[in-house]
Amino acid sequence: MLNNSNFPWQDTQQEEDARKGLLGPLVNDGKVTGDKGQTIWDTSRFDKMLALEKAPSTVNPSLWRMSKLVNLSGVFKVTDGLYQVRNQDLSNMTIIEAPDGLVIADPLISAETAKNALESYFQYRPRKPVVAVIYSHSHVDHFGGVRGIVEAKDVEAGKVRIYAPEGFMEHAIAENLYAGTAMSRRATYMYGNLLPQSPEGQVGAGLGMTTSSGTVTLIAPTDLIKEKWETHTVGGMEMEFMLTPGSEAPAEMHWYMPALKTVSTAENATHNFHNLYTPRGAKTRDARLWPMYMNQTIQR
Repeated sequence: MLNNSNFPWQDTQQEEDARKGLLGPLVNDGKVTGDKGQTIWDTSRFDKMLALEKAPSTVNPSLWRMSKLVNLSGVFKVTDGLYQVRNQDLSNMTIIEAPDGLVIADPLISAETAKNALESYFQYRPRKPVVAVIYSHSHVDHFGGVRGIVEAKDVEAGKVRIYAPEGFMEHAIAENLYAGTAMSRRATYMYGNLLPQSPEGQVGAGLGMTTSSGTVTLIAPTDLIKEKWETHTVGGMEMEFMLTPGSEAPAEMHWYMPALKTVSTAENATHNFHNLYTPRGAKTRDARLWPMYMNQTIQR
């Protein structure tokens, strides 16, 4: 166990930040089941355990604190025109209210959780069509639920555009198809998603609580970002994209929305120390390029 006695536990700013902008709970409190009644997502299993005030002796106090923060579920307003659905999967879904309709970034792992996330958003905001999807990078928790929010026929008909960084399909297929069986088995050990939710079992996955177990889907991008900097009109909103290959994912990108004065750095900036090499066997992240991209984004 690490010596945590010198950590500033009295600083509650992150707790306040994590609750800021909450509009309300998820549909059915975020509980999602499959066609056969199997549980796909249910973070209430962590609630009783995380209600304990202090970390038990079996859990690092920093992981305990992080799990209490990321277990906060709901639909959140980030700023005017920008919303997030949090703790409906390992990742969060971002919804941008563009002039022509909704632009959805990173539609989770499973179609079932993504569908529930979008319905949760509609509980608090006007029901508008999805006109574009953004895959920030090539990891499955940022594209696997796409068919839960849009239909392939609408993409084929040009009603919905899908934006992704160059190399997205190559790396998404390599990790989830070619190496899929080995990676999924290793991920079970990495995330502990088959362990009981207890102080002696699974207490969270750091970045999120755990991984959903629904239907993983994919629709190929219609628009690939190929240049270091590219500006596109997405759903009637100007967005400036920046490629960051070899950072947190082999194919990844940031984007800036001038109208909202908001930048997304995908998973290149999170409130934890990301792996440079994952136990599940993803490609090693470049510890030189990663901070370089962040500095370039700040300078830009």
